[in-house]
Amino acid sequence: MNSVASKPALIGVDWGTSSFRAYLIGSDGAVLDRVSTSEGIMQVGDQVFEAVLDRLISPWTATAIIPIIASGMITSRNGWVETSYAQLPLGADGLAEALLPHDLGNGARIHFVTGAATEHPGGPDVMRGEETQIIGASALGLSEGKFVLPGTHSKWVDVEAGEIVDFSTYMSGEVFAALKEHTILGSLMRKGDFEEYAFANGVEAGLKGASDLLHNLFHVRTLPLMDKIPNDAAADYLSGSLIGTEVASATSKTENKKAVTIVGRGDLTNRYEIALRIAGVRSQKSPDDVVAAGHYLIARTAGLI
Repeated sequence: MNSVASKPALIGVDWGTSSFRAYLIGSDGAVLDRVSTSEGIMQVGDQVFEAVLDRLISPWTATAIIPIIASGMITSRNGWVETSYAQLPLGADGLAEALLPHDLGNGARIHFVTGAATEHPGGPDVMRGEETQIIGASALGLSEGKFVLPGTHSKWVDVEAGEIVDFSTYMSGEVFAALKEHTILGSLMRKGDFEEYAFANGVEAGLKGASDLLHNLFHVRTLPLMDKIPNDAAADYLSGSLIGTEVASATSKTENKKAVTIVGRGDLTNRYEIALRIAGVRSQKSPDDVVAAGHYLIARTAGLI
């Protein structure tokens, strides 16, 4: 969304494993322009990150030096500059204080946002990039409750007074891909349109039998084998089983009766909305551009704008 009154004040970069997104942000926080490509950190050859960044945002920096703030896997061990993990509780103040500046060849400076870490009885948990989305959602009025950020590694985040106080990671997306592509479960699957009934049946199985997941997963094979569901619905049943199991676990860890906020857009977030409804949990979707809102709040808190 363009703003007549707002002038370019910040460039926010969300650089993940498989995608690059950048936002030209105005002095009032409005997104003035954006660019999105598939040039994630794993696609950048020889780690020439500065050259890629310069090429993608050069239309915005040709006539002025604008501060840049970057979050996501770009700050991981496989990224440009590895940052440490900040401990919880964590809000805009903590992220602003932990910003890691890096001078660029053109005289500009990029500021890297740290990730977040927490410790659970079974071991540590970490995130990179999601913390900025949560801070952005908080800046847009969603400063309390439980959030889910669907993805390859979904994050369930507890937020109090605009600060991240706890989170857990679920590998449902990666497990789905691995089971579909590399096990016998995928041998009967066929491509087709989304079959909500099969997905819903899988969600119900996951919710009711979360502790029996390893047994229930075999039903992904036997249901189409015995003509209980068509082959082109098997993948949706598998997806539902995994997401249902995830929802059962994640929603059992809180007494909060408020709606779960789903951060993101697209098919996957719609699946989580369906799963939460089946589980009897209210949900709402976050506003657009929460990453840009997070970049703006962190930069403003740090005095960069």
